[in-house]
Amino acid sequence: MEGASFGAGRAGGAIDPVDFLKQPQTLLRVTTWIFSIVVFGSIVNECYVNKDSQHPELLCIFNENESACSYGIAVGVIAFFGCIFFFVVDLYFQQISSVKDRKRAVLLDLGFSGFMAFLWFVAFCFLANQWQRTTLTRGFSQGADAARAAIAFSFFSIIAWVVLALRALQRYRLGTDMSLFATEQFGTDPSASYPGGSGVESTETYQSPPFTETLEPNPKGYQVPAY
Repeated sequence: MEGASFGAGRAGGAIDPVDFLKQPQTLLRVTTWIFSIVVFGSIVNECYVNKDSQHPELLCIFNENESACSYGIAVGVIAFFGCIFFFVVDLYFQQISSVKDRKRAVLLDLGFSGFMAFLWFVAFCFLANQWQRTTLTRGFSQGADAARAAIAFSFFSIIAWVVLALRALQRYRLGTDMSLFATEQFGTDPSASYPGGSGVESTETYQSPPFTETLEPNPKGYQVPAY
């Protein structure tokens, strides 16, 4: 892209909503947003169940470990709002005119995406481990599908956030070449900034007109007549 900076065009360019929604990065944002809803929605709605008729209180289905459910919900909520925030950043990224601000936005995206991939990795390992230790009673079996869905989409979220981190890294590397801004500011023609001339001082000296002659007071062969 001519004049591109960190994967986007020149500042102030028009944004096509259709093209924006078709971008791979936008699709990944929406995908991770949906995954987060599935994870924390499944845990909140169906992973707190009664163990049996003798225990009417609601327990976390993951081995009755409240920390497992709380961690899954927390990571899902963080990912939910993080996706919304960076979706807005992507939408207005091309309107950012400062190179430093674009760089900060890309680095923030890179750091947050990598951090979320790590959190989802921990969530997947934690939930899967606690689920293996869970004894399925009649009450717990009602939320088994929701528990498996939370574990599965935690794993899918790891992949999605890793891809987002790699794309942010790619955008950062594209923005390291500052020659694009130099060519925009000064142009490709070295003499373009001197429209009035070639920019080279003339070294020619002044010469007399070519048809001037030296007049002698008494030309040869001419005598002054005597009166």
